Amino acid sequence: MEQPKKVKKIPQRQCLGCNEHKPKKELLRVVRSPEGEVSLDFTGKKSGRGAYICWDVRCLKKARKSKRIDRSLECTVPEEVYDRMEQELAEYE
Repeated sequence: MEQPKKVKKIPQRQCLGCNEHKPKKELLRVVRSPEGEVSLDFTGKKSGRGAYICWDVRCLKKARKSKRIDRSLECTVPEEVYDRMEQELAEYE
């Protein structure tokens, strides 16, 4: 008897800006490193606590305004870090 093919489950994550659930690969990871530094993780491989947003500056701005990234990463994200993330995201688009 043949075993049925396993259907690979695609991990889903929720964008903190628009609240949409999307496949993890379609979202950008914001990470708080064990040292407490907050940055964008374009590879999705950095160690630390992660939060996810769409590849859209508008979603980052929404998440920034509502402090959702701060809550998700369990720390206060400084304004200059948000500014740098917005610049990096705009450049990456």
